[in-house]
Amino acid sequence: MRLSLLLFLFFFSLAASDENPKKLKYSVVGEYPHDRNAYTQGLIVIGDVFYESTGLYGQSSLRKVNLTTGQVIKSVSLPKEDFGEGLTLLGDFFYQLTWKENKIYKYDRDFNLVSTIPNPRFLHEGWGITENGEEVIISDGSDNLRFYDPTSFSKTDRVKVTLNGRPVQRLNELEIVDDLIWANIYYSRDIVAIDPESGKVRAYLDLSGLNPGGNAEVLNGIAFDKRTRRLFVTGKLWPKMYELKVDTVNK
Repeated sequence: MRLSLLLFLFFFSLAASDENPKKLKYSVVGEYPHDRNAYTQGLIVIGDVFYESTGLYGQSSLRKVNLTTGQVIKSVSLPKEDFGEGLTLLGDFFYQLTWKENKIYKYDRDFNLVSTIPNPRFLHEGWGITENGEEVIISDGSDNLRFYDPTSFSKTDRVKVTLNGRPVQRLNELEIVDDLIWANIYYSRDIVAIDPESGKVRAYLDLSGLNPGGNAEVLNGIAFDKRTRRLFVTGKLWPKMYELKVDTVNK
């Protein structure tokens, strides 16, 4: 009850904020099968293929998945003591976070492990990760987004995400959509679109109308194909992947 009240107050403040973030309208334009046992932590789409990071101890993996059928084409398992988290692709390399294990896995496009990178300074937990073409951007469940050089993993920037001057906590899976950072809010079916320079929430998307059924847990997974401009969302243990058509955020 208390969590529901906090979420209500948070999104009431979205509507009432002087910053006037835009409430985005959406429509579902496609539904695709998704492994109902996949505890989705990170999601990428390129053409007709998804790349997915899954979590839970003893079940974490990196997967290549057929978009249309949901069939797993290729998969590598993480050590049983690792809890997989966010995933991004920058250049020719995938970067996969772990939750509390203080390391990042770097793979080539064929899922060959290139290196294991110790968590950079100030990053105590890995949640979500995306990229802007030059840096990787990481969330840790707080209101912070940290920017790192992908070679040295030295920190290049940090922004605190705010709405009307208030911190936005529990930032989870991340994706760049039209130069804004979209973030799942853990424990909710909401996504916020964040200005990467100021950290201010520019828009939000309420996906409480999606009903994946089964034992579905929270929404977690945003994938945007820059070439085709197709947008997909799913969640932890969701049996469906949804393709959405969403309003654009006016700058």
